[in-house]
Amino acid sequence: CFILKPSEKVPMSSQKLFELIEQAGFPAGVLQLVNGGKETVDALLDHPSVRAVSFVGSTPVAKYIYSRAAANGKRAQCQGGAKNPVVIMPDADMEMTTKIMADSAFGCAGQRCLAASVAITVGSAQDQFIEYIADVASSRKVGYGLNEGVEMGPVIDPNSKNRIEGLIGKGQQEGAKLVVDGRNKKVSGYEDGYFVFPTVLDHVPPQGEIAKTEIFGPVLSVMRAGDVDEAVRLVNDRTFGNMACIFTGSGSVARKFRYEADAGNVGINIGVAAPMAYFPFSGWNESFFGDLHAQGRHGVEFYTQTKVVVERWPKAWNRQF
Repeated sequence: CFILKPSEKVPMSSQKLFELIEQAGFPAGVLQLVNGGKETVDALLDHPSVRAVSFVGSTPVAKYIYSRAAANGKRAQCQGGAKNPVVIMPDADMEMTTKIMADSAFGCAGQRCLAASVAITVGSAQDQFIEYIADVASSRKVGYGLNEGVEMGPVIDPNSKNRIEGLIGKGQQEGAKLVVDGRNKKVSGYEDGYFVFPTVLDHVPPQGEIAKTEIFGPVLSVMRAGDVDEAVRLVNDRTFGNMACIFTGSGSVARKFRYEADAGNVGINIGVAAPMAYFPFSGWNESFFGDLHAQGRHGVEFYTQTKVVVERWPKAWNRQF
């Protein structure tokens, strides 16, 4: 059977999914839903009948689940955090690039593992991109997600809101320039909502906390590079390796990037390098712990117990070969 333990912060969507599964007539017990916190997780990790564990979440929790599952002889597939850089070259279509970057950085309020969180602008693209992205970020409509015209909703809870706003302040302390400030904003009719508006920080120091930490919110950190070689060095100077993208009109630059970028999912002129279902979701470094990734052939193999049978049927036994 398959057991799903959703995040304790969002249990209702999984509950609805399982109601639909029941209505569809799945056999009882084939799919099971279990809610709970760490105690529930540990019970699943330690139970002898659980043969494999797949996880999506933060890197510290991914490490914990991977090590405990492996210690109990279980197959483990653990996807951790990310800090996804996107390089913007001078020859990129800046209007298109900016719109795609805004959707990537601010879609789902930045609460997704493939959200663009760092923009590395190269050469003459630097000031132009800041001008474009500041305008798009400032004009993005924030509110209740089911209301018409709303482009971005709230973050998940007050702790997340406070943490994100604290990291924005930390970025300022480290020397970043606050171009668009999304803190302390209210949405009419939802004044108690956990809203953080789109935020843009420029001149983010590459070695600062804001440059290395997964914010998981609608915050875009902008760094500057002199050429593509420096941009690639900035891309690779991180502990995560979930996604890296580049916007360019040059085939040779794109080819260089696809070979040199240290990331499992690489995008060329796209803002979210989400692989099609036929290909593995291929995180690297501290974005993934395990050997078989989710999706594609890897996903099938992860849930497959292989068996090899070798047979011989001779007509008469004869030891002379």
